[in-house]
Amino acid sequence: MFEFKKTSLQQRRRMLLRALVAGVFALIGLCLLGARLWYLQVERYEGLAARADQNRIAVVPIPPRRGEIVDRNGVVLARNYRDYTLTVTPAKVQGDMNAMLDELGGFVYIGATDRRRFMQNTAQTGRYASVLLRNNLNEVEASWFAAHAYKFPGVELSARWVREYPQGEAAAHVIGYVGRISEADMTQLEKEGRLGNYRGSTIIGKKGIEKTWEDALHGRTGLEEVEVTATGRPVRTLSRIDPVPGSDLVLSIDIELQKEAERQFAGRRGALVAIEPKTGDVLAFVSAPSFDPNLFIDGIDVENWRKLNDSPDHPLINRPLYGTYPIGSTYKPFVALAALELGKRTATQKIGDPGYFELGGQRFRNAGSAVYGPTDMHRAIVVSSDTYFFSLGPELGVDPLHDFSKQFGFGQITGIDLDGERRGVLPSTDWKRRAYRSPEQQRWYTGETVSVAVGQGYNSFTLLQLAQATAVLANGGAYMKPHLVNMIEDPQTGSMVRTVADPLYTIPLKRENLQVIKNAMVDVLRKGTARRAFAGAHYQAAGKTGTAQVFSLRGAKYNANAVDERLRDHSLFMAYAPVDDPQIALALIVENGGWGGTVAAPIARQVFDYWLSPERMARASAAQHNLMRHSLPQASEDPEVIDEALGESLDAIVRPEDLPEPSPDDEPVEAAVGRVTRYFDRQLQLRSTP
Repeated sequence: MFEFKKTSLQQRRRMLLRALVAGVFALIGLCLLGARLWYLQVERYEGLAARADQNRIAVVPIPPRRGEIVDRNGVVLARNYRDYTLTVTPAKVQGDMNAMLDELGGFVYIGATDRRRFMQNTAQTGRYASVLLRNNLNEVEASWFAAHAYKFPGVELSARWVREYPQGEAAAHVIGYVGRISEADMTQLEKEGRLGNYRGSTIIGKKGIEKTWEDALHGRTGLEEVEVTATGRPVRTLSRIDPVPGSDLVLSIDIELQKEAERQFAGRRGALVAIEPKTGDVLAFVSAPSFDPNLFIDGIDVENWRKLNDSPDHPLINRPLYGTYPIGSTYKPFVALAALELGKRTATQKIGDPGYFELGGQRFRNAGSAVYGPTDMHRAIVVSSDTYFFSLGPELGVDPLHDFSKQFGFGQITGIDLDGERRGVLPSTDWKRRAYRSPEQQRWYTGETVSVAVGQGYNSFTLLQLAQATAVLANGGAYMKPHLVNMIEDPQTGSMVRTVADPLYTIPLKRENLQVIKNAMVDVLRKGTARRAFAGAHYQAAGKTGTAQVFSLRGAKYNANAVDERLRDHSLFMAYAPVDDPQIALALIVENGGWGGTVAAPIARQVFDYWLSPERMARASAAQHNLMRHSLPQASEDPEVIDEALGESLDAIVRPEDLPEPSPDDEPVEAAVGRVTRYFDRQLQLRSTP
């Protein structure tokens, strides 16, 4: 009995001890849990709250609409349209990628080219980047995928702005193109501190205006804070910062003039640049052959890239900007003007021309072995006497000629708003010392100046430089910076700002010397080497033909039929018109074309005929007047206010008697004005709409 009571008491005590120990452990656990809760809720509140918000809130970038590009009359050169796309993030795809693509192909058509390009881009960009699989989905395809999207994790349907170039190959080297942002682009953007503004964007300007004006065209990226579930499904939008669209650009190019000039180069290789002398506006910028920039928007395919890259005509090279050429006799008016300004010769001084110039026992002959006899400066330019300018070279000297020609832009970067411009070579004694290593090669010889004076030798200029020099000459020495973007439209206010307004400098030229050169260039077209090309023109132009040797004949007589086509002489021409009030100055080259007077000059005639036609001038004046109305600081409907801002009234620009007789087939002037007015009114309205 006693033993039983003792055992029961021990068991009770043991249970109490166990309960006490368990209670102590429970209390310690509760204390630890409370301490942990305190630490998390109080000490780590700010950091954990931010992380919770990041898990709960997704910050989605909203790419801006890229600015449009239009020509001087409002014709669209680059625009945007909305497009449905399928993108894939490889890291989120479950299972085999090829199996997923096969299954997806049952709902949305995926071509072999789309699939091949997707796999190539995936290999280049990595697993965690979003890669384009298919674009241009129609509404039916988009609806089918949206209904079955749950089957394809990692595949996303979205809408985007897509770039389009409605003019195709026309002015492709001016407009350029956009392309997918590459790793090199990302590195450069990060280096410049602009990467944040490209979150959500997939394209960037690669060439032409699209590249040089990228900052203005791109706009500013917006942001949207979206509350999401644990699986990433959006619940509601918490806040939004709207994107700012890119600025629209109004180019100085006239696309119809551009197309007319490009038609003249059909089947030929060459370049043409036309400039308005008073403003520096580039009116046409031709590089032939051209290419279709639409091929590059989503990445060019291998076949088309091969055709462009392997073509012996090199359509991707921007010839007016990158190609450098000896400009032949088109250089002679500037050499003659240098002689007058530097006092080396007078206009009436005559030089005997027996058909050659002899120096140090070497004879430099006229083209075609022509003999002109006693020749003054006027006649030398009109008939293009090489002997006259051969003899003028040593009298001038290479360094004074270099310093004078430099003022016109020869051998200089013009600063046009395109990338890749080359400087070319304007030779001098200092240039030769820097260009060669051997002391014998560094020495300048008088015979080299003989060749330089006729635009050959070491001379190597871009067509843009020759066109700019011609424009400066036509403008009386006032140097207007050549430019392609004429005005920029602010996307928020709708106001327009001009890019170039005043001359950079003015060359101090004597009026009487300019008149000598102008009269001679007029007679080149009246009775000289370009007389046939400009016979019957309703305006008076001034110009100079040129033929540049491609390779040395080493004393042999030139025979075009006996020379390989790509080794024949280049055909050049420079001119401006009308003489008394220059509206257009141009320079052009037809590679391996032959004589400038028979090949290049007729192209210039067609360009001048179009640009100076009364019908085009009437329409263009009305369109430009309307465009200027929108560029005023404050809108005004008062004609006197508008005319004061423009400097002269519309009546002073276009008189009633200047207008052509109306034709049933022609677009009325009022209709053209209305079309341009509606375009810019619509653009301003769109800009003012949130």
